[in-house]
Amino acid sequence: MLTPVLLSGGVGSRLWPVSRELHPKQFLPLAGELTMLQQTLGRTAQLQAKAPVVVCNEEHRFMVAEQLRQVGITPGALILEPEGRNTAPAVALAALHEQARDPEAILLVLPADHLIQDVEAFSAAVARALPLARAGRLMTFGVVPHTPETGYGYIRCGATLGEDLYALEAFVEKPDSTTAQAYLESGSYLWNSGMFLLRAETYLAQLAEFQPAMLESCRQAMAEATQDMDFIRPQAQAFAACPADSIDYAVMEHTREGGVIALDCGWSDVGAWSALWEVAGRDEQGNFSHGDVMLDNCQGSYIRSESRLVAAVGVANLVVVETADAVLVADRDQVQDVKRIVNRLKAEARPEASLHSRVYRPWGSYESLVTADRFQVKRIIVNPGQTLSLQMHHHRAEHWIVVHGTAEVTCEDNVFMLGEDESTYIPLGRKHRLANPGRIPLELIEVQSGTYLGEDDIVRFEDVYGRGQAAPTHKENP
Repeated sequence: MLTPVLLSGGVGSRLWPVSRELHPKQFLPLAGELTMLQQTLGRTAQLQAKAPVVVCNEEHRFMVAEQLRQVGITPGALILEPEGRNTAPAVALAALHEQARDPEAILLVLPADHLIQDVEAFSAAVARALPLARAGRLMTFGVVPHTPETGYGYIRCGATLGEDLYALEAFVEKPDSTTAQAYLESGSYLWNSGMFLLRAETYLAQLAEFQPAMLESCRQAMAEATQDMDFIRPQAQAFAACPADSIDYAVMEHTREGGVIALDCGWSDVGAWSALWEVAGRDEQGNFSHGDVMLDNCQGSYIRSESRLVAAVGVANLVVVETADAVLVADRDQVQDVKRIVNRLKAEARPEASLHSRVYRPWGSYESLVTADRFQVKRIIVNPGQTLSLQMHHHRAEHWIVVHGTAEVTCEDNVFMLGEDESTYIPLGRKHRLANPGRIPLELIEVQSGTYLGEDDIVRFEDVYGRGQAAPTHKENP
């Protein structure tokens, strides 16, 4: 039976400042009310398929689980990559897991951050390609090009195998504009979508032929995997030894079993702000605006506000994206280079590369409101039924003021309830815990005071989410 496999390991750096390393584009509602991950899940729900398998990284595990819960989907598995090794090993982990449960398993491999506007056309393409996949073809989805796009790789189609079905002749790299125009006119080239339909058994057999070291590392990692809550954790040391490579390079460029299904469905990999402008509903002047935006005499621009009024006058062909802690202004034709800004932020160890001012955690979120010398103010939201770790701080005290909901507070041996407009004080060095026993979100204001307010000043004694006491790689609130 068909198993959707969602690859959710990307960071979407070209969509900075909205997409960031710890909250990337697949978890954001960039093209509708649902996030891109949820939209991808919705497309698979229309197929006759088993519960989806999601492959993601450690940092994103609770966001994935929560977004599945929000749309009422119970996953077949949540596989956590110990580290990113590109798409070929990620699919191998899913293939090994599914083959162990069903030797006839067929995988529909989908990046979690793509946009498809015509879901019926997508479902029809899956149905047409399925018989060839069952017969042992490694099918890839090639998008019918409508423009000489230079930002995508291409697939050259070979012999016809059926309606919109072809033998895979070759993958070709991103072309220059002249070559892209020739590809478009030839009718033999399709955009490489990065989506695949294949038997788990066939994929693993091809991996054994072309990348035996990769397959062996993945086999060992899954053989020694552990189960933690809803998460499957492949053995880290074995997976770290795995070569990093994409499916295209590792298998598809070498296989003799490749096939292509032509797909015309309003597809986009949403690889840059210009791609979102292309698929967005625009006004008569070619502008798209989101949030609190006021335009006057503007043309062909993408203007997005996340937290305040953005006004633009007399501009054309611009991308302006505002968040609470950063503003991007770019020529719409050069937004692919936003990644260079992200690389500079990382080189300077600036938090804007990875974190928003609002940071999501397994239990809810926190948002920094004011930061100054020796004090900090945060807004904390704890989801219903969730509990923070039992912890203490060496260098700061905390004041909690409940503004919405009910808080259960532990401070040393005292456990007590706080309602709206009530407050408490957590002295420096005291073990404490915050929980939400209610059915609505708990919202409170936290005022920290002390000589050091860094988020690595935390010692955990108990944690329902399995986080250790060591200081986190990325600064983390309790």
